[in-house]
Amino acid sequence: MRHVIALDVGGTGMKAALAGANGELLHRARRPTGRERGPDAVVDGILDFAAELHAYGEKHFGEPASAAGVAVPGIVDDKNGVAAYAANLGWRDVPLRELMTKRLGGIPVALGHDVRTGGLAEGRIGAGRGADRFLFVPLGTGIAGAIGIDGRVEAGAHGFAGEIGHIVVRHDGAPCPCGQRGCLERYASASAVSEAWAAAGGGPGADAADCARAVASGDPNAVRVWGEAVGALADGLVTALTLLDPRTLIIGGGLAEAGETLFSPLRDAVRRRVTFQKLPTIVPAALGDTAGCLGAGLLAWDLLNHSDRMEEPT
Repeated sequence: MRHVIALDVGGTGMKAALAGANGELLHRARRPTGRERGPDAVVDGILDFAAELHAYGEKHFGEPASAAGVAVPGIVDDKNGVAAYAANLGWRDVPLRELMTKRLGGIPVALGHDVRTGGLAEGRIGAGRGADRFLFVPLGTGIAGAIGIDGRVEAGAHGFAGEIGHIVVRHDGAPCPCGQRGCLERYASASAVSEAWAAAGGGPGADAADCARAVASGDPNAVRVWGEAVGALADGLVTALTLLDPRTLIIGGGLAEAGETLFSPLRDAVRRRVTFQKLPTIVPAALGDTAGCLGAGLLAWDLLNHSDRMEEPT
């Protein structure tokens, strides 16, 4: 059975799959990145994991994988196949595509940014399916974005497209590690809500999920914290939709797990802020933590499909 390797590398763990031609995940596996052992060990672990998947596919499906797709965090030069920088993994300028191609016997390898790769999956086969223009925004430790255009995700001229977490929504606000003040992710990420709720009455160890539950029970401090986060998020999203005019706005990540506790006030807040802009459909992400693997698989199949078209006789 023809299949591809799909690998999603996170800060602490790796999710992988063998994906069939219709996007189905034929085999899944997980393992830690081992980042405590240093960046070289992380790269070795990725290559070893991919090689194991390659061997598994050949043994169980009668043939080796036809291609591989890999999603990684940080700054990614997907055109040249280089993982340029990832603070949480400690690497710089890793020629990951070249290393993996060599390790896997010469098969083609696609490298992508983790959020854009997850967004690709959400746009094509998840919550944005059928939308010609979408914006995928995961609300996790930080906030990033993936800009979907006609079935692909825009990386930008330098690989930075979609970094909406660094739209300034509160001038002279909280300092951000990026060097600016008042960035969206300092107010509306899951980690920002966790920090604000812990300080406002949730206590040490309280997180965004605790805040959402307190909002549902009517706690006034939680309602205030949540309202401030939703307001900041709406400000950032309206800036983004003014620039991009998406048909569908997909919200994912840990904060989206609050369901209508998030989506009902967020839709209202965005609606109040738009004037001439067209209001997009605002929906929760559909694929959960499989989005990265599914997207990596799509990258691999895109490589093969492009190669097949190039080889067709004219």
